[in-house]
Amino acid sequence: MMIKPEVVASGEQKIGEILAIVQKAGFRIENMQMKQLDRGLVEEFYAVHKERPFYGELCNYILSGPIVGLQLSRVSAVVKMRELVGATNPEDAACGTLRDLYGTSLSENAVHASDSVENARKEIGLIFG
Repeated sequence: MMIKPEVVASGEQKIGEILAIVQKAGFRIENMQMKQLDRGLVEEFYAVHKERPFYGELCNYILSGPIVGLQLSRVSAVVKMRELVGATNPEDAACGTLRDLYGTSLSENAVHASDSVENARKEIGLIFG
């Protein structure tokens, strides 16, 4: 999971609130790091979207400030995290999901969550080395 730049920029309170929700949902934080990502890493992280028209904007957005990267664990972690995160567009996100609570728009939707175990492994490797 990644807490995106606009949430990090808003301060530690929102980061703490998100972490509390994640832990209350049964996730264990295995690794956590706040960091500014570099362009090469971001382009590799979002390579799956390279052919989409929003790719450049997405990369620039993630590069706009530090993120908080999280390596989390629990049974059915990917499925449960996707449920907790909610729909990509906060307007469509179920009440109480992270994007409902903290997302402000389709592009500034507060958090990223891996969509498969394979992508989670790749993304953890990119963020944490």
